[in-house]
Amino acid sequence: MKKFLCSLSIALSATFGWVSVASANEGGMAWDKFPVEKMTDVASLQNGAKLFVNYCLNCHSAAYMRYNRMRDIGLTEDQIKKNLLFATDKVGDTMKVSLDPKQAKDWLAAQPPDLSVITRSRADLSKGSGADYLYTYLRSYYRDDTKATGWNNLAFPDVAMPNVLWELQGQRHARFVEEKNPHNPAESVHRFDGFEQLAPGKLDEHQFDEAVADLVAYLQWVSEPAQDKRVQIGVWVLMFLGVLSVFAWRLNASYWKDVK
Repeated sequence: MKKFLCSLSIALSATFGWVSVASANEGGMAWDKFPVEKMTDVASLQNGAKLFVNYCLNCHSAAYMRYNRMRDIGLTEDQIKKNLLFATDKVGDTMKVSLDPKQAKDWLAAQPPDLSVITRSRADLSKGSGADYLYTYLRSYYRDDTKATGWNNLAFPDVAMPNVLWELQGQRHARFVEEKNPHNPAESVHRFDGFEQLAPGKLDEHQFDEAVADLVAYLQWVSEPAQDKRVQIGVWVLMFLGVLSVFAWRLNASYWKDVK
């Protein structure tokens, strides 16, 4: 309950950062590569589901996903009920948020967006997949006392949403050095020069990166739970069409062999 209230209070303060203009990412830092092997790791997907429920579902829904669909990643209904449901939810319910839409608009000026297809909506052909963006974004927070929330983000400068994973990551400061603009020597630019840890979190840097990768893997899976099955079916269909093409080619040759 304490973790729920803590996450809720942080996320509520500026959750509408997710709906800020997406162009804030354009021309910014390069995105790190999401470790795609996480998508086939059942343990990673299960851990991602736990992180999603504890740190995201307080404000962000996943309305196109039902709790019992998580049986596809190896969880039993009993495990889902005991570990991933709030008191009023049922295992067959969609992953809705308890925050009332009207209250959300009154408090936050906008309803927190649904995260069912967030990885698809954030894709950028020039930079990478939506999973790459989320993996970079969630690991790029730093303390900034000039912002209302006390947080800023390298991947999304001036983002309104604070770092809801600070408890795991800890608090850190971003170092910037001032340099001359190579395109205009009369101007100065600030170049990122690394992070400085201010307070430790529950996880070290490697463990936190792994946790974020698990969370992003889950969000990627949520966007299309049947993706693996679709790919498998697609491979079999292509193989069938290949064999059928050979038969059609030989049949055509047989029909026309006596035509001069």
